[in-house]
Amino acid sequence: MKAWKHFKTITYHKYLVMKGCFQVGLYKQGLLHDLSKYSPSEFLVGVKYYQGDRSPNNAEREAIGYSSAWLHHKGRNRHHYEYWIDYSTKEIKGGMAPAPMPEKYIVEMLMDRIAACKVYNGANYTDAAPLTYYSKGRENAPIHPKTRELLESLLTMLAQKGESETFNYIRREVLHK
Repeated sequence: MKAWKHFKTITYHKYLVMKGCFQVGLYKQGLLHDLSKYSPSEFLVGVKYYQGDRSPNNAEREAIGYSSAWLHHKGRNRHHYEYWIDYSTKEIKGGMAPAPMPEKYIVEMLMDRIAACKVYNGANYTDAAPLTYYSKGRENAPIHPKTRELLESLLTMLAQKGESETFNYIRREVLHK
């Protein structure tokens, strides 16, 4: 039963991201979004830790101290800022530093956050929910300043002006400069 519920959850999430991506013209990304979630490395962990009201990755992290599914996922999906962390030779000599994300992946990350909030908040979802969720972890997120600036401006616009106006802006100004 958990396998079917997890499958429905990730498929609904994928559908919502696809729908948002299609609305702004990111057709390929909409189709390919999160396909790794169906791989055994991610899917089986998702089934084992499925709860329905939050990411199974958090439950796995609590149980064993890390999330093997997340480590697999973030290394294969460019819409996660963690994918864009590299070794630095300048800012933090020998340390890790965030690289700037291309705009199309920042937009996909926005769609991912919107979809996750819709899935987990259900009828309580508002256009402010993605910004609220992002703000809780903002301080610890190693995001490149240019990436952070665009993501935060889009999340704020979404909270203040809604999906329709934000998606129109993305189509006109962000993706078609």
